[in-house]
Amino acid sequence: MPNATDAAAEDASRLAAELALGAVDSLPAGALTERLRAAREQGRPLRVKLGIDPTAPDIHLGHAVVLVKLRQFQEAGHRVVLIIGDYTARVGDPSGRSSLRPMLDEEQIEANAATFQEQALKILDRDPERLEIRRNSEWLEMSMIELLGLLRTTTAAQMLERDDFAKRWTAREPISMLELLYPLLQGYDSVAVAADVELGGTDQKFNLLLGRDIQRAYGQPEQAILTMPILVGTDGRRKMSKSLGNQIGITDPPEEMYGKVMSIPDEAMAEYRRLLIEPRARAGEDGDTTGLSRDTTGLSPRDAKHALARALVAWLHSEAEAQAAERHFDLVVVQGAAPEEVQEASFAAEDGMLHLPGLIAEEFGISRSEARRLIDQGAVTLDEQPLAAGEHDVPSVRADGKVLKVGRRRFRRLRTE
Repeated sequence: MPNATDAAAEDASRLAAELALGAVDSLPAGALTERLRAAREQGRPLRVKLGIDPTAPDIHLGHAVVLVKLRQFQEAGHRVVLIIGDYTARVGDPSGRSSLRPMLDEEQIEANAATFQEQALKILDRDPERLEIRRNSEWLEMSMIELLGLLRTTTAAQMLERDDFAKRWTAREPISMLELLYPLLQGYDSVAVAADVELGGTDQKFNLLLGRDIQRAYGQPEQAILTMPILVGTDGRRKMSKSLGNQIGITDPPEEMYGKVMSIPDEAMAEYRRLLIEPRARAGEDGDTTGLSRDTTGLSPRDAKHALARALVAWLHSEAEAQAAERHFDLVVVQGAAPEEVQEASFAAEDGMLHLPGLIAEEFGISRSEARRLIDQGAVTLDEQPLAAGEHDVPSVRADGKVLKVGRRRFRRLRTE
């Protein structure tokens, strides 16, 4: 018969396999099992780290892939340590970059950090027994002696093994000392919070492994690492990113979120379900009220996409809002009608005329040149009548009280001031 030690090892191995499900890498082999076993012997939960630099104000579904995995660790009884990189954001992560990132000012970093934290809590369990939120400025405001000690842990040769650094070095492109410092600072975060496990995207693999080296140099047990897949954006090709304009924000209004999901290419749907829907369905988080676990095999691409959009909106908002968003999509996009309620936009006429590119730019956050292009392409209507190419100014009496439609989903009812 197996003894208690064998049973514990087998249980740790089973749990490690469950927690690593969906990850691209679980490194080194057997490390997660070992950390689970050691934590159990010490009678404590794992400390599972994720560091996020608040370089932008919003979290999108690409970030949610890792947050969903963190929630899985919480559901298994472990403690997530969410590190808001308010200090490392000043340096800028060079991952995937061919040049130095621009530095943000402290006011912008602080505003972004507050937003990031609140939005992450839409996905993570807020229970203080399962969540610890830290800022790395707590320990990275270090003395010169401490910094020199950190620098001694790593060689220049190690840093130049990193893929993006290696390519730039070969191409004789400049690499700043600031960029070389970033992975060391991120690795020291693992020392500061005594991380057992660290999660990140596949583009963070070098940084996560370096964290192990730094922990070893400081006499700590080395963390296991899990790398998660990179979610493509609404274009279906490139990494989801606000700078690329292909993101779906987790706080986007329900109707906007639904419409964005419906715009993704058919071939990307399986990835969205695999990374965002199926992990939650397996955990039973949804109580099967939103159709997360519903098999979409046999559905047409259109119907499968509707099911995906409903599930995502129901998760991040509510089931009632998901149903309302679907009705709005069918009414506005499929039937081309104006929504039941249209937000008003007031304007001041100049010489009795309304300059539409300026109003469109202000209301919908696009440039005036883009607004003029949409008008010239026939993508703008006023009271259901398409504007002609070059019709950038209209009489205010013609516009007052009418519905302006820009593209397929953006509406405003115009009112003179």
